[in-house]
Amino acid sequence: MKLLRKASYVSALAIVFSFTYQCSSSKVETSQFESSTAFKVEPVVFQEWYAGLNVGGTGINVFVPVVNKSDDIVIDSIYFRNLKGKLVQKNDKYVAILKNHSPNYTFTIPKKSNDYPFDLSQSECAISFIENGETKYFKTTNLNEVAGIYYENGPPPVNEDALSTVVAFTEDDKE
Repeated sequence: MKLLRKASYVSALAIVFSFTYQCSSSKVETSQFESSTAFKVEPVVFQEWYAGLNVGGTGINVFVPVVNKSDDIVIDSIYFRNLKGKLVQKNDKYVAILKNHSPNYTFTIPKKSNDYPFDLSQSECAISFIENGETKYFKTTNLNEVAGIYYENGPPPVNEDALSTVVAFTEDDKE
């Protein structure tokens, strides 16, 4: 009987430890968001898109205007609506194409994967940047949505050269 009791204690402890280590994943703590940065992020503009082909999927084009950024800071990635994308500099802003591999013809927010590092609302995004060799995160709620776009021949390309074909623009781009 004592042996059975000891075995149940060991089993219970093993379960507790397994949950503890499982929960300590690569999530970034909310307290690790930078309260201020050495650069300024102006209102982020995003645009949902969907492709005309069955395999096209849906996604979001994101435009991040960054000003007063020194050369020792590298703007890296964006996390938005459970998607992550690499930010690529295009003129005076950074652009990302967040692809959602969805069979739907309209954009639906994907379920958050286990390795997604943030708990963000639909009106928040996180931007990762590297400063002095350290990866840091900045959260913004200053987002503006523009009308969606339909790509007849499939999803937009993700490479740097093709980013110039993205249709969305901000008021500053019109001038």
